[in-house]
Amino acid sequence: MLASGRRLAGRCRAAAPLARAASSQPVPPADPDGLSPPARRLVDLEDRHGAHNYAPLPVVLARGSGTRVWDVDGRSYYDFLSAYSAVNQGHCHPKIVGALAEQARTLTLTSRAFHNDCLGEFAEYCTDYFGYDRVLPMNTGVEGGETALKLARRWGYEVKGIEENKARVLFAQGNFWGRTLAAVSSSDDPEAYGG
Repeated sequence: MLASGRRLAGRCRAAAPLARAASSQPVPPADPDGLSPPARRLVDLEDRHGAHNYAPLPVVLARGSGTRVWDVDGRSYYDFLSAYSAVNQGHCHPKIVGALAEQARTLTLTSRAFHNDCLGEFAEYCTDYFGYDRVLPMNTGVEGGETALKLARRWGYEVKGIEENKARVLFAQGNFWGRTLAAVSSSDDPEAYGG
């Protein structure tokens, strides 16, 4: 134990000049968002080259597992946003990752211009489970909103008998449901519909 203590003391004495030299260097000003230099570089790159349609929190995420995410500096956080509910099941769930990898090795994607060997069974399962006549799978929530608008207008014209081009759709004040033209047109937020 004494020998290891002497070795440690020797290393500390050898490191002392480095510590003193580092401390005599000018200290860069603190980042206004508290970001490390690597995180600041990534935020600045995104700011210069990415669209400004969101104002993200000053955290640069690099990986996730379950309910936790880690930033580029290794700090851990609970992910309470869950990508606006897109990852309620948690990040990198092994069963989901396995199913994605298995499907990608088999057939990555089929256009709706073709039939595939899974859609019919999936549609049957959904309609039986929910008691609906038909189902239309979608990739995003805003597609669901857009389709709901189309269905409501179609029902209004074909079932209720509304005169052509006279249908009106009402929206709640302060709504936000996406960034498509229909979604932002239904908003009363100038940042949404103002471009």
